[in-house]
Amino acid sequence: MSKKIYFDHPELPFEEWSNPYDSASDREAPSAIPKPLYFCSFGSGSSGNSCYIGSAEGGLIVDVGIRAEELERGLAANGVSMKHVKGVLLTHDHSDHVKYVYALLRNHRHLKLFCTNRVLNGMLRKHSISKRIKEYHVPVFKEIPFKLLDFEITAFEVPHDGSDNMGFSIEFDSRRFVLATDLGEVTDRARYYMGRATYLMIEANYDAHMLRTGRYPEYLKARIASGSGHLDNRQTAAFLAEVINPGLNHIFLCHLSKDNNTPQIALRTVREALEAKGIKVGNAMETLEDRKADVQLAALPRFDMTRWFVFRK
Repeated sequence: MSKKIYFDHPELPFEEWSNPYDSASDREAPSAIPKPLYFCSFGSGSSGNSCYIGSAEGGLIVDVGIRAEELERGLAANGVSMKHVKGVLLTHDHSDHVKYVYALLRNHRHLKLFCTNRVLNGMLRKHSISKRIKEYHVPVFKEIPFKLLDFEITAFEVPHDGSDNMGFSIEFDSRRFVLATDLGEVTDRARYYMGRATYLMIEANYDAHMLRTGRYPEYLKARIASGSGHLDNRQTAAFLAEVINPGLNHIFLCHLSKDNNTPQIALRTVREALEAKGIKVGNAMETLEDRKADVQLAALPRFDMTRWFVFRK
C-alpha cells in the first residue's frame, strides 16, 4: 500500500483520491471563504524556468533556471520576503531548470531542496554544482505525497530526456495547482493528475510546422518531436480539449520555444480547440469579459515575470 509522507509527522496510510467533481461532499457549498493562493512565473523557456506558488503561511519555488537575484527582486516587489519561502522543487536536472539552484540555497540557508535522488545525482554529474547541495536535500518519491507548509505535494512521472523527470500536483485548500513542463507526451499517470487540476501549467513548446521548416539540425528536430522531448501546440490543445471540466479555472502555457513557436500561435491553437468544445475562454486579465468565461488561458513569458496572480476559487 502507498504511504503519505509527512516530514514532521509519522507516516500515515494513503487512500486513493476520488474524483474531486464526483463526490457529494464536493458538490456541497463551501463552509468558508477559500484561502488565497498566489502564483507568478519568473521566466519560462529554454533560457530559464522558475515560478513561485504560495499561501499566507509561506511559499515554494519550482525550478531555479533564473538568477537568484531576479527571483528575490520579483518576490520583494510583491511584498514577499525570501524568509517566507520554505522550499525549492525541481522537475528535472536540465540546466534551464537547475542552473542557479545552489546559489539560491547558499544565499538562503533555511531553504530545503525537494527532488528525487536521481535528479540530485544527475545535477552533480552533469553540472558544476557544489556537492554541498546535498546538505539541503530532502528526497521525494513519485506518487508518494508529502507535506510542505499547508501544501500537499505529489510528484508524478513525465516522459522527457533528463536523468529523472516529473510534474507536481500541489494541493491546497481543496484545490490543485498542477505543473507539467518538459514532457514529450501525456501518459496515463500524467493525465490522471493534470485532469484533476484547478490551475494547470502545461507545456506548449513548439509549432510543428515551424519546427519542421526551421533551421534546427535534423537530429535536434527529432529529439524535440520524440516521445521523450516536448509537446507541440496541437498535442497540448487536443489534451486540454479532452480533459476540460468545470473545475479547471486557469491554464498557463509554458516553455514556449523562442525559435519554433510564438505566444500568439500557441494561444490561438489551444483557444480554437477549447472553443470547438463550446468552452468560453478568457484571457486571465480579470476583466469583466473574463469573468464570463469558463476558463482563463495565458502564455507564460519566456524572459519576463508575470503579474502576481491571486486565486480565490
